[in-house]
Amino acid sequence: MPGPPPPHRPPGHETTALVVQVVDELAGRLAQDVDEPPAGPADPAGDPRRHALVRLRVLADVKEAVRHLEDQAARTAAANGAGYPEIGEAVGMSRQGARRRWPGLIAHPAHGTTPDTHPGARESWPPPQSAPTTSC
Repeated sequence: MPGPPPPHRPPGHETTALVVQVVDELAGRLAQDVDEPPAGPADPAGDPRRHALVRLRVLADVKEAVRHLEDQAARTAAANGAGYPEIGEAVGMSRQGARRRWPGLIAHPAHGTTPDTHPGARESWPPPQSAPTTSC
């Protein structure tokens, strides 16, 4: 039996505006922490470019972390009885879209599939570190 409907997004997407502001500030701080000047002579023309690329890398990492948290929240919602229609509505997609995004998330006792046995259910976090990349 489905539970209460998920909360709807606030009018005007105030939540989105607030998240954009917070993530922008966080990305700026993280980019400053990881933006090390290259060894050798300073390249004044390259500094803004390097900083922009570091910020872009930080934002890609933030996006990956948010996707992981979204996956975790979807698994938790399913484990607490939410179905694909509710999960899809919570993230602004159709039931079919939610099913494609999280296949096997909803338990089907007749098929022996549970949220813990679908592919990717127990992905480790954080993901393994890739080889460091070099700056421009």
